[in-house]
Amino acid sequence: MKRELYANLIDWKNSQKRKPLLLKGARQVGKTYLLKEFGEKEFLNLHYFNFEKDKRLSSIFEPDLAPQRILSELSLWLKKAINPKTDLIFFDEIQECPKALNSLKYFCEEMGNLAICSAGSLLGVSLSRESFPVGKVEFMNLYPLTFREFLMAQGDERVLNELDKAIEKGHIPGVVHDHLMIFLRHYYFTGGMPSAILSYLSSKEENYSMVELVRKTQSDLVDSFHKDFAKHSGNVNAMHIVSVFENIPLQLSRSLDGSVQRYRFRDVIPRRRGYADFWGPIHWLEKAGLILKVKICIRAELPLESFCKENIFKLYLFDIGLLGCMLDLPADAILAQDYGLMKCFIAENFVAQELTAKGYSPLHAWEERNSEIEFLRVIKGEIVPVEVKSGIRTQAKSLAQFILKYSPKTAIKLSAQPFRKETRGVVRHYPLYMTGYV
Repeated sequence: MKRELYANLIDWKNSQKRKPLLLKGARQVGKTYLLKEFGEKEFLNLHYFNFEKDKRLSSIFEPDLAPQRILSELSLWLKKAINPKTDLIFFDEIQECPKALNSLKYFCEEMGNLAICSAGSLLGVSLSRESFPVGKVEFMNLYPLTFREFLMAQGDERVLNELDKAIEKGHIPGVVHDHLMIFLRHYYFTGGMPSAILSYLSSKEENYSMVELVRKTQSDLVDSFHKDFAKHSGNVNAMHIVSVFENIPLQLSRSLDGSVQRYRFRDVIPRRRGYADFWGPIHWLEKAGLILKVKICIRAELPLESFCKENIFKLYLFDIGLLGCMLDLPADAILAQDYGLMKCFIAENFVAQELTAKGYSPLHAWEERNSEIEFLRVIKGEIVPVEVKSGIRTQAKSLAQFILKYSPKTAIKLSAQPFRKETRGVVRHYPLYMTGYV
């Protein structure tokens, strides 16, 4: 499947000041597939090393971290010469060998002409106890497939072309809008995990089989994350991590007043009620890339962080498909958007996911008195409120109050309505599926 990050990898390859690359992301988001495809297409040879699959590889990094020696022994390991000028070296699951992670510093300093990349789960890389090569590594983050990448996987070039032209033209044909809304509902069900999308594509002609296969794939993914909790939790109680992780969908599903509410600590972990008891599990899940944290501002002024409290925030899942799976939402209801007010939190989770994938992090929301805005974005030094409406009814008292108090130059409203380009006022209307374009 095509990923938009591929263009960034090409830029990295062609950079004259290229550093070793570290691709981070939650497990199963496609890091290995992307870097393998990149290496095979863009380099004469790809040399692949997986530290999780073969534990003996770590012994090469034990004596010292001298790049020339390591490269020589890696060649012996492969029984194949490595050409630093034409080849790509790929260290996969690098979090399993902290010394290999630290060696990237010396590859940067002593072998700047060598193309070397690595991939690792956000969790293992972030919590590594080994010295980290600060300033000697270029980072990229890979997330679940965005809605645009989901469309790319469908291979429907006509729809993609219409979507790409929509911003410039200020209009999108009604038939295309309807087509995209159907695809958006399908994305709400599948989410962006590559294995779930592959299950969907392989069986979408047979609806019942598709639903069963996608849900089975998603359940297996959730089970694999639970195993990671026990494996990597360290000083954090693994059962507490499980409790917080499984409770997030439940809290989201209780948001029946049209907007997701701040995270509540009560009744999540037995005999634990305060933020101090939850900081460890929440921080762990955030570092693992499995949740999205949205800080709540009590005033919409710069800098936003100055008006946030550490213990007041919203939590979303990193993948909308897994959210539906964990709540056991019926596929037919999601595809038909026939699940009542719950679709509000589905839409919000989708927007949080799209904004994060576009690099807008950390995310912020706004609450003041009885008004609230789902997301705030700072664009060219200006605070832009982003209101999310799951349906076609877009009356927004909170947005009106925000505009009245803070007089923003631009406000964004995301909904199920078709795209239209305004020439008056501050509010800009976009359909939800265009979140990644806004």
